[in-house]
Amino acid sequence: MFTDEDLEPVEFQSCWKKERYTDEVGVQTKDLDVEDAGVQSKNYEDEGTQTDNSRGNYFQLAETDEGRLEKFLKKVEPRLCKILERNLKSVAFDDYVIRTYEDDLAVTCTHTLCHDELKDELQITGVSWNSTGSVLAATYGRFDHEDWCTHKAALCTWSLDRRDINPNKPNVVIDSPSCIMCLEFHPTNPAWVVGGNFSGEVLVWDLNKEDDLLISTSGIGDDAHREPVAKVQWILDPNSKGRSYNIISVGGDGKVLIWTMSKKKPKLKLVEGFVLMTQSLPRNMKVRGVRGDKEIGATCISFNSEDKDTFIVGSESGCIFKCNLHAQGNPAGSHIVSSVPLRSPVTFTFNPHHGPVHSVDYSPFHRNAFLTSGMDQCIRIYNVLQDQPTITVEPGEGYLYSAKWSPVRPTLLAAATEKGNLLLYDLKSDQLVPIHKIEASVDNKPVYTLQFNLTRRNLLATGDGSGYIRVFKLGDDLSSLAPRDVEHLSHVINTTD
Repeated sequence: MFTDEDLEPVEFQSCWKKERYTDEVGVQTKDLDVEDAGVQSKNYEDEGTQTDNSRGNYFQLAETDEGRLEKFLKKVEPRLCKILERNLKSVAFDDYVIRTYEDDLAVTCTHTLCHDELKDELQITGVSWNSTGSVLAATYGRFDHEDWCTHKAALCTWSLDRRDINPNKPNVVIDSPSCIMCLEFHPTNPAWVVGGNFSGEVLVWDLNKEDDLLISTSGIGDDAHREPVAKVQWILDPNSKGRSYNIISVGGDGKVLIWTMSKKKPKLKLVEGFVLMTQSLPRNMKVRGVRGDKEIGATCISFNSEDKDTFIVGSESGCIFKCNLHAQGNPAGSHIVSSVPLRSPVTFTFNPHHGPVHSVDYSPFHRNAFLTSGMDQCIRIYNVLQDQPTITVEPGEGYLYSAKWSPVRPTLLAAATEKGNLLLYDLKSDQLVPIHKIEASVDNKPVYTLQFNLTRRNLLATGDGSGYIRVFKLGDDLSSLAPRDVEHLSHVINTTD
């Protein structure tokens, strides 16, 4: 049904591909014209110059007549000297001080310190700065004992230079089985501190030791105090040529004892002693029928800054006694037992306070000036050559437990009050009122003790009845010597009404 058949091929012309034609053509730009040329912005020329050497034109002093000059100087000399002497005695600019800062007179509290375990239970009975001025020590105890002491007290220290200082935790704590009533750092050894306790012991500690810090003690016995130790102080050993110190202590038993430290034994040795007796009382204070060798309790002591043998002692009776280490007073009564002979050191008796004397302090700038404070609520300034006080100040702040002269300003003094304030007085003021009244305690508790820093003289520390210590920084005007301060103090001391 189907047959094969051959057909003619069919061709289709491609429409997508075309032949391309090429042609080579050459082109050439015109030749560039190049020309070299030099250029210079400025013309330089070196020249030399020389000033004229005019040797004849130099500075000459005017011709003078020496005779006329001498005549003129002799003529004006008397008047000129008179004016200079008058200016030297002038007081026109005495109180003129250029102050660059408003806080020169300011007093600021920098630290409030305490021992958490003893605060509120015990009082601060004493504060002291070490010889470098960087460590502050305080003793804990109580002044109001009615019977034997059963308190667990302590001596605490704070290093104020440490960055990690904890105000509620002392750096060093020395526990004591009885109240420590007073203390004082060694004048040159920053690690030694002496204290006196309620039991009558005098103790010396070395803060550099790691284990047992107690290095010497007087112990309890016939040579020791039979009443609480009121004050302790380092004094130069007269046999050491100024190289070593002894310790002097005063107590409620009337004894004034001098101790020396032994290099071989951890026990203080009594080398000399005195006792205050009723025979030294003013006539109007003596009681008929009371024997003359009865003891008078001592409360405080201060040595003269120039005469190292002379000292002032305050007493429980209110009397103030001038004493001397070489005094040959009457011997103590036979009822007092001691390994060294005891005698009266009193050479003069001043007009008394109307109550116990709490503090005495010799001026570091005037050998005849000392101040006192007491239970009769007044501060007295005495001249040792007179029995009556030169100045009496009644702040109206209750009992005055401590009063101190400034170690820098001769006319500046500080007082600690029963109402919890720190009072600063300047004797150059027209009126004897505090130039500063600063709250220095917690809850208005009494301030029992204060101490200026003898090295860093713009610092002052106080201790109160709640167991707190406060450190105050004084402004520049209060911690630097002012013009004619010493002369003004001399004028005050030597003036009598």
